[in-house]
Amino acid sequence: QVQLAESGGGLVQTGGSLRLSCEVSGRFVAINVMGWYRQAPGKQRELVAAIRTGGNTTYADSVKGRFAISRDNAKNTVYMEMNSLELEDTAVYYCYVVATWSRATTYWGQGTQVTVSS
Repeated sequence: QVQLAESGGGLVQTGGSLRLSCEVSGRFVAINVMGWYRQAPGKQRELVAAIRTGGNTTYADSVKGRFAISRDNAKNTVYMEMNSLELEDTAVYYCYVVATWSRATTYWGQGTQVTVSS
């Protein structure tokens, strides 16, 4: 069993910054991928950013240059710095990991609300 504990969401004005964290605990041999999805009201869940074991990253076009994902393997934690936040960034942000015990499995956090106001 793997658990994800998210933190760092909240309310911020446009142009502001937030930092999301997600700590992974439980039973696994390796964490292959760590990242964040988001879902805004009435929209599909979309990938925001992901980082692989070797450090390779992927970003949604809408956040490139504004968001930065990083991971601390010693702490089994993934971070996402969100800068220059826009109204369109308002969503519930979900941490996810692909972790391996006997096989690779995707696990999800409970979600954290990010609200950007004008």
